[in-house]
Amino acid sequence: MTTTASTPDIFWFLPTSGDTRYLGSSDFGRAPTIDYLRSIATTSENLGYDGLLIPTGSSCLDPWVVASSLVPVTQRIKLLVALRTSLGAPVSSARQAATLDQALRGRLLLNVVPGGDATELAADGVHLAHDERYAYADEFLTIWRRLLSGETVDFDGRHFQVRQGRNFFPPVQQPYPPLYFGGSSDAAHDLAARHIDGYLSWGEPPAAVAEKFADIRRRAAAQGRTLRLGVRLHVIVRETNDEAWAEAERLISKLSDEDIAKAQQNYARMDSVGQARMAALHGGRRDRLEVAPNLWAGVGLVRGGAGTALVGDAATVAARLQEYADLGADTFVLSGYPHLEESIRFAELVFPLLGKGSVTTSRAQTGGAFDVRGVQRLKEAAS
Repeated sequence: MTTTASTPDIFWFLPTSGDTRYLGSSDFGRAPTIDYLRSIATTSENLGYDGLLIPTGSSCLDPWVVASSLVPVTQRIKLLVALRTSLGAPVSSARQAATLDQALRGRLLLNVVPGGDATELAADGVHLAHDERYAYADEFLTIWRRLLSGETVDFDGRHFQVRQGRNFFPPVQQPYPPLYFGGSSDAAHDLAARHIDGYLSWGEPPAAVAEKFADIRRRAAAQGRTLRLGVRLHVIVRETNDEAWAEAERLISKLSDEDIAKAQQNYARMDSVGQARMAALHGGRRDRLEVAPNLWAGVGLVRGGAGTALVGDAATVAARLQEYADLGADTFVLSGYPHLEESIRFAELVFPLLGKGSVTTSRAQTGGAFDVRGVQRLKEAAS
């Protein structure tokens, strides 16, 4: 594959609920210690990734505290930090965002998460129905954006009443750190059109993603706005296609039918439209996992959220990413198990095909972007 016309932004993922070499029950799990997450973050920065997604959830470490722990060990990479609107208040959240953006010297991005799992939210004390969570997020973001834009805010809504709200210390990025978001329902797309700067779709087949992008563009245009677009995917890349598919099978080799059935029952009770779309791709069946050429839904058998992976050699994976880029995606948020090793592998094999500097050639050839000896030391430490 030839280099893309414009180089996409490539983000990696911090596994703040733990990491693994196998999906399902495994003796190879890794705890999400701050030291381990820092290793992934500094490795990703050195390799040339543009950003890191820090997720949220009851099984995850707190994303804001994790992001804060990365301030002293990173200098360039952007942090896409989950902002769970249903668990916070807009005024205090605006102060947090401004403070963290100052600490990061303008490297903060926010990933807006209105909800996803009503049962999980109930355990956190939140009892809002699906569309009500988005109405709550709409008020939250209206106040949040106005505060960080320097306004003194009076707001009288259904969920929030604010009198003379102010944010005294502005963020580095003006008017505020960019907002990213992923959601598949009508309520989600409406929220994106009104407030979001970058929309991220989970990795559905390209035709389905094209429909979502078109709907987002249409709704945003009605608001007089345009959005960046991107895709959230796992990746399994190897030197040959056969090796990549063998690795995909190994990843789910320890799953029992009971593991899959239990996970699918859990996802079926959720009110997330995006999660329902992920589950429908494979129906919980091992024989329906390649849902589009090289797009494999095996992760979604037992993992919620983004459940698909691009599988293949470097040229194949780069070509599939280009298919999404041709639809308008300029950002890819990627991950792979385990995340430390796979961040290195993907950068080595695929970055040169995406217009990014090679991490396996000399400094003279890459303009000093990265030292191949450093990559080799990271590989040896991870093995």
